[in-house]
Amino acid sequence: MKRLAALSGWGMKGPACFLLEMDGRRLLLDLGEGPDAGRRPSLGGIGKVDAILISHGHPDHVGALDLAPEIGDPPVYATEAVRALAGEDRLRQAQDLPFGGTTRIAGLDVETGPAGHAPGAVWMRIGGASGLLYSGDYSAESALFPVVPPLPAAALVCDASYGDAEEPLDRQAAALVALARARALLLPAPPAGRALEMALAFQRAGVPVSLCPATRAVAQAMAERPATAVAELRDWPAQVLETAGTLTARSPAAGVMIVAGAQAERGLSAALAQRFVASGEADVVFTGHVAAGSAAERLVAGGQATLRRWNVHPTREGLRVLVAAVRPSVMLPAFLPKARLAGLKALFPELRLVTEAPDFAWQAG
Repeated sequence: MKRLAALSGWGMKGPACFLLEMDGRRLLLDLGEGPDAGRRPSLGGIGKVDAILISHGHPDHVGALDLAPEIGDPPVYATEAVRALAGEDRLRQAQDLPFGGTTRIAGLDVETGPAGHAPGAVWMRIGGASGLLYSGDYSAESALFPVVPPLPAAALVCDASYGDAEEPLDRQAAALVALARARALLLPAPPAGRALEMALAFQRAGVPVSLCPATRAVAQAMAERPATAVAELRDWPAQVLETAGTLTARSPAAGVMIVAGAQAERGLSAALAQRFVASGEADVVFTGHVAAGSAAERLVAGGQATLRRWNVHPTREGLRVLVAAVRPSVMLPAFLPKARLAGLKALFPELRLVTEAPDFAWQAG
C-alpha cells in the first residue's frame, strides 16, 4: 500500500504540508506557513522523513522550513528558480529539482513539469503511473508562467483552492483594466506570482505600470532565467524593467501601481495603502486570499479597499481539465475549506474523493 496524509492544507486555506509514504520511503511535500498569520503545520510524532520536495517558493509552501530539524533535517529539493528567489538558507541551499524532467530522490522516481502560478513552480509525479501526482499550486490560465499538463497517476493531491468557482481570468483581467482606465489603482500582490502577470496584462492594454523594487527583482531573476516565462515572452521580463516605472513611497498616484505585500501589512505596501486610503488619490484593490486579521481584511471590511480575484488556481473547468489529464482513482482536494469540499463531489462522481479525513491509501498497482 501507498499512503498520503495531509499534515496541513486539507479542509482549509492553510499551509501546504503532505506526508507521502511509498516503498519504504517517506517524503514531505512542501512545508509552509500561512496564509493566515501564524498558521503552521504540526510535525509532532511524524518522525524522520527522507526528503522535503518543494513545489514553489511562496510562504504557504516553504515558510516553515525552519521546522525541518524536527523531522531529521532531511535534504530539501527545489527548482533552480525557486532557490534563486529564496529568502531562507535551507531553500537557497536546496538540492536540484528539475523544472520539467526526471530525477531520483530517496530511491523513488520523481517526474516534474511546469505548473504555471509562479517562477519555477512544478507539479510532481512520484512513483510513476501507479504513484502520486502532487499539483502544488497550479494555474493553466497564466499568460506568463509556463504550464505543462500533468502526467497520469493513480492518486492525486490537487490544488482545489477555488472549489467550483467558474469566472475565467480573462474576464477578471478585463474588469481590472476597465477600473484602471478610470482610476489609479494600487495592487498589493506577491512579487513572485500574480504581480508580474498583472503587469503584463496592463501593459498589453496600454495602462501605465509601476513596480516596487521587490517585484522588479523578480523580473530581473526571470530575465536571467528565460525558461521561467512562456517561450514567446522570454524577453518580456527584461523589457518590463525598462518600460515600467519604479514605485516608491512618494510616487504619484498614476496608472497601476503593483507592490509586494499582498496583505498590506508592512513596508511599502502598508505605507502606500494607508496613504491612498487617506488621500483618495487611488483605489486599493486586493486580488487574492485576504488573510484573517490582516490589514487587507480590515480595509476591505471597512469599505476602504475592494477585493477582485485574479485567478492563480484552477477554476471549475480548470479542475476538470487537470483531473482528465491525471485520470486518478482517488483524489484529495487541497487548500479548500471543509464546508466546500462536498461541492466537488458532483464534479467528479467517478472518483473516490477524499472529503471526510485528511489521509488515504491506495494499492501499489
